[in-house]
Amino acid sequence: MTHRPLLIPSRLTRLFAALLLVGALAPWDAPAQDGRRPNVLFLAVDDLRPEIASYGVTNMVTPNFSRLAERGVRFDRAYCNIAVCGASRASLMKGLRPTPNRFTSYLTWAEKDAPQVPSLPMAFKQHGYHTQSNGKVYHHVTDDALAWSEPSWCPPTSSIWWALAENRALATGQNRGPAYESADQPDELYPDHQICDRTLDDLRRLAKQENPFFLACGFYRPHLPFVVPQKYWDLYPTSQVKLPDNMFFPHDLPQAFNYTWGEMRSYHGIPKQGPVSEEAAVQLVRGYQASVSFVDAQIGRLLDALEQLGVADNTIIVLWGDHGWQLGEHGFWCKHTNFEVAVRAPLLIAAPGIAGGRASRRVVEFVDIYPTLCDLAGLPQPDHLHGKSLYPLLLDPDGEHKEAVFTRHGGGDAVRTARYRYKEMRARGGRGELLGVGLFDLESDPQENRNVADDPAYADVR
Repeated sequence: MTHRPLLIPSRLTRLFAALLLVGALAPWDAPAQDGRRPNVLFLAVDDLRPEIASYGVTNMVTPNFSRLAERGVRFDRAYCNIAVCGASRASLMKGLRPTPNRFTSYLTWAEKDAPQVPSLPMAFKQHGYHTQSNGKVYHHVTDDALAWSEPSWCPPTSSIWWALAENRALATGQNRGPAYESADQPDELYPDHQICDRTLDDLRRLAKQENPFFLACGFYRPHLPFVVPQKYWDLYPTSQVKLPDNMFFPHDLPQAFNYTWGEMRSYHGIPKQGPVSEEAAVQLVRGYQASVSFVDAQIGRLLDALEQLGVADNTIIVLWGDHGWQLGEHGFWCKHTNFEVAVRAPLLIAAPGIAGGRASRRVVEFVDIYPTLCDLAGLPQPDHLHGKSLYPLLLDPDGEHKEAVFTRHGGGDAVRTARYRYKEMRARGGRGELLGVGLFDLESDPQENRNVADDPAYADVR
């Protein structure tokens, strides 16, 4: 047997290798040009599917989402890890995937389900950032209170949801008012405009401070009820609203995956069983789209302020929808499933030094956002994180990332690869017997209309 001599690198070689490794792990170790670390504007939009023009929905009037997309990288295949607001937000902010025992419902508290690990805003606060939260960032405004430099703020409880008195009168006890409303009222009357106002005030104040800021702003719309001023409804005439062409349950899919969309059925005028009428469906789609355009207007106000305050070039902007939303596809409304339209959501990231106007088709998931922001701001990544930084994709959107991403809800778990979606449904919240399997070839069937799990041609894929 021939023994090769042991090659011991010189101290200089080892030092050079170490420097390369540090550079790879911390791409933003150097401060910004003016000596400050980059600020972060962290924008959450409730129930936002990619129903915006920059994602190819050409009838949508969303110029400010497009402005942001031109500043940064658009992720075309971004997925929440669970399609319900409280759990999705807690999972994203803690950087941990949900399980049958953690991050399970809209009532989730991040600080209760994962108290042992620092949240995303806490990591920034621990490294000298002023952290602030306005609107719906967590489901509970007081969740993760220690992570914020000042108490989180939401509009007062007296803030209206419905502008018209007759609609407010219908919201009594367990009964909610109408699922949609158009009223000739000013933007200032609505909670999301008030959230934007508050965030603008904070931007003006924080831009003058020495420490960088992590400013989170969460908008309620397009969450139900679809209640925005008439001028946004006017952007989408009834005659131009199109319903999906697959308002039927997928072929050959077990009934275990069926869904009754109970959230929307609690609103006045929505039947307790069965489908909504075609007329109501058109107005629901129209109201959703109007709500997205209303939020777009608020995004524009924030982008304008960054420019006016002179901090745009030193601010990371992340915009995400906490999950998607079903607009009649498969006969479903709301979220709460593992179908593509429920778990796919917009993700836009703009940052200093990152070329804009580009898109990535790689599959990514929301637990990737936490490590990405750490890398962009030059912060160490905590050891507990489940995600993988998107920083390499910001440099090269066509680069390698992950083979698959994962979502779950209730008793269902799903895996999404570049081509396929596979999912299982189990009893007892995912702990019990297997009730059904779904496999969809999204290359030939992008709408998930036919389950091929039992097709012999897909046996190897399954």
